Amino acid sequence: MTTPEGVQITGDIGKRYDEVLTAPALAFLADLHRSFDPRRLALLQARADRYEELAAGGRLDFLPETQKIRDGNWQVAPAAPGLVDRRVEITGPTDRKMTINALNSRARVWLADMEDASTPAWANVVEGQLNLRDALDGTIDFTSPEGKSYVLGHDLATIVVRPRGLHLPEKHIVVDGSSMSGALVDFGLYFFHCAQRQIDAGKGPYFYLAKLESHLEARLWNDVFIHAQERLDIPVGTIRATVLIETYPAAFEMEEILYELREHSSGLNAGRWDYIFSVIKKFRTRGRDFMLPDRAQVTMTVPFMSSYSELLVRSCHKRGAHAIGGMAAFIPSRDPVVNEAAFAKVEADKTREADAGFDGSWVAHPDMVRLCKTAFTAVLGERSHQLDRLREDVHVTAADLLDVAATPGKVTEAGLRNNISVGIQYLASWLRGSGAVAIFNLMEDTATAEISRSQVWQWLHNDIVLADSADVVTRGLVERIVDEEIAKLPGVPGDYAQARATFVDVAIADDFAEFLTLPAYERMP
Repeated sequence: MTTPEGVQITGDIGKRYDEVLTAPALAFLADLHRSFDPRRLALLQARADRYEELAAGGRLDFLPETQKIRDGNWQVAPAAPGLVDRRVEITGPTDRKMTINALNSRARVWLADMEDASTPAWANVVEGQLNLRDALDGTIDFTSPEGKSYVLGHDLATIVVRPRGLHLPEKHIVVDGSSMSGALVDFGLYFFHCAQRQIDAGKGPYFYLAKLESHLEARLWNDVFIHAQERLDIPVGTIRATVLIETYPAAFEMEEILYELREHSSGLNAGRWDYIFSVIKKFRTRGRDFMLPDRAQVTMTVPFMSSYSELLVRSCHKRGAHAIGGMAAFIPSRDPVVNEAAFAKVEADKTREADAGFDGSWVAHPDMVRLCKTAFTAVLGERSHQLDRLREDVHVTAADLLDVAATPGKVTEAGLRNNISVGIQYLASWLRGSGAVAIFNLMEDTATAEISRSQVWQWLHNDIVLADSADVVTRGLVERIVDEEIAKLPGVPGDYAQARATFVDVAIADDFAEFLTLPAYERMP
């Protein structure tokens, strides 16, 4: 396999990898790296600088320097083909079976996830691109070990790809001696190989952008989009991007993010689980004003989450952009009692979102598509969206977004045990290459593990007393529960050695790891 000057592939070359890692595609990646990686690194440093300000007593607020943008009379681009009606979206990794099932699910959109529901295992990075290309060519199929055959049907979902966040490296592609950005690799390979395929199919290259923390990061992505379209002679504005508002700082810059991407913007999404993780991360040293109870008690109806959700709808509809709701992670069980209770909760959640003005929402399993679609159709009827609901009744202040202290609930040993068990089970699967994991009847991804370990860290470093046992959360208690929970899992404790080490590293160390995927990636070949 020939590589352009300055480009090195350090990963193994598997079957058909040469169809993705072509010399022109690698030259395109190298161009993206040389054009934008210095800005990416500077923006990551700006994140660190902002955290230092917060740790020293600073606060998040709406930016005075962008007041003119918030007051301005502007709109984002009209909805692109395939993104007009988004009442139900399914998420999942780009493995071959999931690609077929998601496209066949009757959801309007498939979030083809190269981020939290996947892992950066080299095989996933390259083979996911192959699967997307084969799907667009109509040549994809899959046969399970049990002999079950999977093929594409009709009325397929619109593909929207989620590249990795700006913080994650891709160590298997090196340009001029430096690892590439995982985000630029995922975006670049898909855009190079599939943009024209999507246009020929009557749609376009569409993306979800993860983990953004500022409008300046949105500006970087917009410049990447313009650069890529010009390089491949694709009309500027063909790309559409939906931004996940899943970090605390981004909640204060929603309109600015839409503005920066306005010719490429298709909306915002309420990434609830990562948002909770970000709340903990950004104010982890600020004591009990930002202390959260057990994860299960932090619902979308608690004050700070409700404010964030309503502001997102208001910000989107003010600018003509779609507002997409959060994840329904439940997966059907063999227990009808469990199913009945869970389906009722999901239905209530989706009804709440539709009533609040959201234009659609996410599910993690094909069996949940109908329920979500029904809840939104009850509000939308024959309409494709409810952009006309401007929600001018919503008036959210910075204090509302920051009012974490008003969250009701307690920290319990049961919650601590759940966080530890889920975190270790997830990491064990992640390190084996699978990022979407069924745990306790929920489809979990990296966001869940991040909340789990960050809550343990927060409770430990604030000497929290557990409500149901009166024990203080200490390193000794955490390590004892880690061993007890591992003993309950299938197999032998040695099967979880790597996951245990990774979880303990990020849950009890004095220094808080920005993302658990960074040290975990170092353990991955």
